[in-house]
Amino acid sequence: MNKITSNIFTAFLLIVFQTIIFNNINLFGYLNPFIYIVFIIYYPIKNDRIFFIFISFIIGLLIDVFSDTLGLHAAASVTIAYLRPLILKISFGLAYIHQVIKFKNIDFRKKVVYISLLSITHHIVLFGLEVFNFSKIFFVLERAFLSSLFTITLCILFSYLFKTNER
Repeated sequence: MNKITSNIFTAFLLIVFQTIIFNNINLFGYLNPFIYIVFIIYYPIKNDRIFFIFISFIIGLLIDVFSDTLGLHAAASVTIAYLRPLILKISFGLAYIHQVIKFKNIDFRKKVVYISLLSITHHIVLFGLEVFNFSKIFFVLERAFLSSLFTITLCILFSYLFKTNER
């Protein structure tokens, strides 16, 4: 299977799993995992950035359509896709600058930092837009942090269960 077909298949599976399984997980009333961001996290670094942001928007929009969330996931997905080069630079430093990152070979600590930064950013944007009330900022931060812990755990678990090749 070539890389384009593999990426489309991966995105399709993540969208299906998110909408059928993970959208129905709601621990303690407000902890939700958003596993579809695995696609954005592990998308190949050397590919076209504009296309990547567009694909992130489409994936977020499809999640919105199936979840009835009015563009919240699309906005959060585009935000982390746009900020991804900065977060890669923060997480991996010279390895990102020289374009030699292979996610299957990186240090566990760096992988956790990278996934955590993307996940927390995604969740803050998502829940901030959902609540859209500055007086409830602590509620948004609490919900974003706790849901991020759940999402980070699942993303790391998936990264080891389904070893990505060359990404």
